Amino acid sequence: MSSSCSVLLGALKACLLESDCVQKQGRLPSECLKHHTDELPEACQNLRKATYECKRNMLDMRKRFRGNTVGMDGEKKEKLM
Repeated sequence: MSSSCSVLLGALKACLLESDCVQKQGRLPSECLKHHTDELPEACQNLRKATYECKRNMLDMRKRFRGNTVGMDGEKKEKLM
């Protein structure tokens, strides 16, 4: 996977491992992502959406030319544009 999405993916993994779905209910992180997304904390849901957008933007030719900016903070985005 591209390095532009690796930070988001790592944060999503950490968030899933700390969630109640995995910790208290003993489910696998993949099961929580696929079938129990409504039980995940809002931070994990936001990271899931950001990871999806990052992967999706890797296929978009306009984003490929400009670079993937999903998950970047405001200062980095302004420097690129």
